[in-house]
Amino acid sequence: MLTAAYPLNTLRALLLPWEDWHPFPTAADRQPWEALPAEVRDALIARGEEALETDWPPLPATRFLDFARDGNRSRYEGLSFPRRSMLCRWVLAECVEGRGRFVDDLVNGVWAICEESFWGVPAHIGAQRAGSGLPDTAEPIVDLFAAETAALLAWTCYLLGPQLDAVSPLVRPRVHREMDYRILTPLMEREDFGWMGFGGGGRPNNWNPWINSNWLTSALLMEPDPERRLAAVAKSMRSLDCFLDPHPRDGGCDEGPGYWGRAGASVFDCLELLRSATNGRIDLYDQSLVQEIGRFIYRIHLDGEYFVNFADASALVVPPPTVVFGYGKRIGDERLQALGSWLARTPGEVKRESLGRVLAGLFDFPALRSTEAQPPLPRDAWLNEIQVMVARDRAGSPAGLCLAAKGGHNAESHNHNDIGSFVVYADGKPLLIDAGVEAYNRKTFSHQRYEIWTMQSAFHSLLPTVDGIMQAPGGQFAARDVTYSSSDTAAELTLDLAGAYPPEAGLKSWVRTLTFARGEEVRITDRYELSKPVGEIMLGLLTPCEVALGEGEIALRQTAIDDGRQAGSGLVTYGENVEPSVEVLKLEDSRLRAVWGERLSRVVFRVREPGSAGVLAFRVKR
Repeated sequence: MLTAAYPLNTLRALLLPWEDWHPFPTAADRQPWEALPAEVRDALIARGEEALETDWPPLPATRFLDFARDGNRSRYEGLSFPRRSMLCRWVLAECVEGRGRFVDDLVNGVWAICEESFWGVPAHIGAQRAGSGLPDTAEPIVDLFAAETAALLAWTCYLLGPQLDAVSPLVRPRVHREMDYRILTPLMEREDFGWMGFGGGGRPNNWNPWINSNWLTSALLMEPDPERRLAAVAKSMRSLDCFLDPHPRDGGCDEGPGYWGRAGASVFDCLELLRSATNGRIDLYDQSLVQEIGRFIYRIHLDGEYFVNFADASALVVPPPTVVFGYGKRIGDERLQALGSWLARTPGEVKRESLGRVLAGLFDFPALRSTEAQPPLPRDAWLNEIQVMVARDRAGSPAGLCLAAKGGHNAESHNHNDIGSFVVYADGKPLLIDAGVEAYNRKTFSHQRYEIWTMQSAFHSLLPTVDGIMQAPGGQFAARDVTYSSSDTAAELTLDLAGAYPPEAGLKSWVRTLTFARGEEVRITDRYELSKPVGEIMLGLLTPCEVALGEGEIALRQTAIDDGRQAGSGLVTYGENVEPSVEVLKLEDSRLRAVWGERLSRVVFRVREPGSAGVLAFRVKR
């Protein structure tokens, strides 16, 4: 998409020279900073002052070794990430206030980060030839957070260069040397980083646009050699093409809405940098794919902070409001703009944001605040390539039931073995759910991934387990014969799940029909045929509700998840050929507890005397 339209010689004519590119006002340009709304200025200064009162976290070598020793990645990240956040706060506070009060501390932060052996995180160090353990400083590798750190330092030098020089003229040269050695030179000399997409092996995931956005930032702001700067931008565009060219044309992010913030939203970051650095002459916003990537985020919105959370996604997400709004402006989608404006007014916490995104949001703040704030909540969404559907009673309202279901295959990025699974919300509250994912550890991205219960099909909604055999990972395990339809009265998805199971499961076919009858109920009808006799078939449902078993029905009762959120309420009915039981899953993992509270309930249905063929039917009502 990029390199065909903008080959090297064309790019050479379009790219602004380093000295002519001014993406945002620097701290020396006082008027734009002083024109920011008072409440924004006060908040940024207060956050900078709060950081002044916080101890600068140490990064001991033994903490870095935690991941190699016991698989824990959070302890080191809990020290490294705050360093970056503190620096970002000081930079913004100094830009707003302009009195030099934060300069010494931010110089200390910049210098300390330059002295780190690795700008990334221990979970990613295995890409070096020395393997996991301590970083080998002789082999710089570029992961997500090394690139993110480089961009933070690049923006710091751009915004506050003279202030850094006033403390010492050695600060900025030191930053440039470190950035060149750790980031710019490796990215120019190597093509074997998997996220680049140059070596085959399938479509790259969110690492590609995320790192490319930071690579572009660093090269555009910090590379002094015009030819090398041009070559870096061209190579980054070629890498980004490896993400865009094979991307599902429906715009779907199979990594889920949480990852959209660093997949589709990072595509937007890249396109904005290219547009800005060429004075608007590189512009892909009229491309259908680019537009659909942006629209994905409102198509899978359930209500409030709840989004459809297949794969390694959390059910609670706050997409970056300013990116959502800016994306909507660029593609002329008022619904996307309205969602961004609404997100900016919600109390949910946005995760750490890149300094470049914060800057864009600050100087677009008046437009964001003046736009009507309203989540679109489309009545129907069907993403035909990733095979995800969402249906609700009526557009623009969470009232009633909402069904989301998926087909796809089991080699998706951040895959769970979840073909045919679904979630149901009632009046915007979770009723039947996908648990999501635990806090990442060494097991998460290893050959032991599917030992984790949240990844297993048995813990996804009504996916059969046959004599203990569950769905299997791999691209060959996929939904078959998928059809979708919608009308004013219903939406329906039909698919054969048998292809998601290994042959030893003995499934000749397992055709699931999910029918959303607007204003009434959700119907799940399974027609199966076996290729051999089996002893046991089990299916399960996960719910945050209190569960009460009755004859032919299960009451799901509203209960508190935490101080501010409640589960929904509804009724599940089932046929005589299944026998239900309930087990309580106590949640010990911090990430799951933050979404679902202390426990979930799992309703297990055992098929009575499964024959060679059969029909199973379930209904969900409010």
